[in-house]
Amino acid sequence: MTAHLRPLDHLVLPVGDLHVAEARYAALGFQVAPRGQHPFGTENACVYLADGTFLEPLAVADEERASEAVKSGNVFVGHDKTFRTRVGQDGLSALVLGTQDASADDARFRADAVSRGDMLRFSRPFVGFDGTSGEASFLLAFAGDLRAPDALFFTCERIGVPAVDRTPLTRHANGVTTLRRVILVAPEPHHFEMLLTTLMDHADPVRSDDAIDLQTGTSTISVLTPAAAHALLGDARWDEADPTLQFAAIEFGVQDLSATRTHLEAGGMVVETAGSSLRVDAAAGQGVPFLFTEARS
Repeated sequence: MTAHLRPLDHLVLPVGDLHVAEARYAALGFQVAPRGQHPFGTENACVYLADGTFLEPLAVADEERASEAVKSGNVFVGHDKTFRTRVGQDGLSALVLGTQDASADDARFRADAVSRGDMLRFSRPFVGFDGTSGEASFLLAFAGDLRAPDALFFTCERIGVPAVDRTPLTRHANGVTTLRRVILVAPEPHHFEMLLTTLMDHADPVRSDDAIDLQTGTSTISVLTPAAAHALLGDARWDEADPTLQFAAIEFGVQDLSATRTHLEAGGMVVETAGSSLRVDAAAGQGVPFLFTEARS
C-alpha cells in the first residue's frame, strides 16, 4: 500500500437474496465469510481479499428495522433503498475508502459541498473464520453528487474491531488476490473530478480522452465514457445522453489467468475475453461484470 494514498476499503453490492449471492460467489471460486448482521436491518456475507479490500454483498434482513432506519436519516440504508428502487435488487451501490478520521472527512465533505448527510456510528457482532466472536464498531462519513444518484461514496473509520486473523478467508480457489480497479461510467468523466478528488483527499487524476483514473493506496478508480465501457464490457446499456455517474464493473488481480479461467469454467461460468482480461458478466447475486487480470510481475 502506498502510504500517502487513501486505501480502498470495500465495495457495497446490494443483492436480492443473500443465499443466491453466496452460491454465486462460491461458484466463481470465492470464499465467503460468515454472515454479519447490522443493527439497522441489513446483513452481509463478505468476501475478503489478500490486499486488505473486500466485497460486501448486502441484503435486507429486517424490512421493519430498515424502514425505521431510513426514517431516522440513516444515509447507508436510505441509499440502499433508493438504489434498489431505481436500479434493481442486484448491483454495485457504494465505494468505501479507509480513514483514520471520519469526522475530519465529514468536515471536508461539507466544506466542499459533497456531503450526503449525517455521519453514522454503529456496532455489530463479528464472527471469525474459526468461530471466535466479538463486536466491531465503525464511523462513516458520506459523500456524493446530485448527478450521481445511484452512486454513494463514504469513508470508514474502524473504532473498535476485534483482533481476528482473516488470512484463511483471503485464500480463493479462483486465484484472486487483489481488487485492481473499480470501473464507473459517465459521458463526461471530468465532471466528477471534484467529487472523487475530495473523497480521496485531493489525489491527482490521470486524464485521457475517454477516461480519468485516480489511484488509491490499493486500487485504481476509473471513470470511463460509455463508448470505452462498451468496448471493455460488451454492454451497451449506458446512454450517452444520461449525464449521471454509475458503477459499472470490478476488476480483480490473479496470479495465473489460465488457471483462473479453468476454475471459472469448472464452476459453470461463461467466460469472455476482454482485452488482456477475462470477463464474467453480471447475474443474480453478482450485480456487475467481474474482470480478472493477471498481475504484472
